[in-house]
Amino acid sequence: MKHKIFYFILILTLIVSCSKDDSISSDNDNEIDVNLNRQTVGSSANDLLSADKFTNMIIELVYVEGFEPNASTVNNFISFIQSTSFKPDGITIEKRSIPSPNKDTFTIQEIADIERENRQFYNTDNQIAVWAFFADGQSSNDTNNTFTLGSAYWNTSFVIFEETVRNLSDSAFEPDRTLLETTVINHEFGHILGLTNLGSDMQQEHEDEDHPKHCDVESCLMFWTQESSAGIDEMVNMSSAPELDAQCKADLQANGGK
Repeated sequence: MKHKIFYFILILTLIVSCSKDDSISSDNDNEIDVNLNRQTVGSSANDLLSADKFTNMIIELVYVEGFEPNASTVNNFISFIQSTSFKPDGITIEKRSIPSPNKDTFTIQEIADIERENRQFYNTDNQIAVWAFFADGQSSNDTNNTFTLGSAYWNTSFVIFEETVRNLSDSAFEPDRTLLETTVINHEFGHILGLTNLGSDMQQEHEDEDHPKHCDVESCLMFWTQESSAGIDEMVNMSSAPELDAQCKADLQANGGK
């Protein structure tokens, strides 16, 4: 019955930013406004894509102990960023584990609270920071008919429900785990890059009317059924994650990307 369930990648949840005086001190004693990393999904697309303001990017990849993504998945993610974004001074991965929050399910608000407690890297003068969290529980939005594999919830933040990903991969008639992880991570990062019609303006109309903020091209990484039962079944025989289609690439290029 598992493959008859629809899996949705994106939940667009708007979370109210904390107070404007929320800041931390950097190594040089300059205050960093953490609220710059707590804006709506897609609002930092140009900053992530171009080198106009930020010439390098740091990915703070945090996972619950025992739920680290595959090394190949991380390498695929770096390659995806390099294919979309101009960061001449490089892309850095800072990876570490945290203890389990000891919860079976998480709301997006609870995920945001975990980020508030654990995030160490925020935007600085020439470096933009991204938070990627791999949780050891399921989304509170899961039902008997739907599962959430990941969600982009702030302009530089997304969560992967790694426990769910693992439950749906690496067994008979299921996709390879690296392939599924790569698909979900790249899809979520695509949303914070402003896809589809989420901060990177469409050069041609290609938003799915029935599934807003997703591409209407079936083979595209940003098509909503990439995580449906049909998509999961098709992944069994796939050797690599779906790629962005020409229209999504054009949207990113028009917003400062490659």
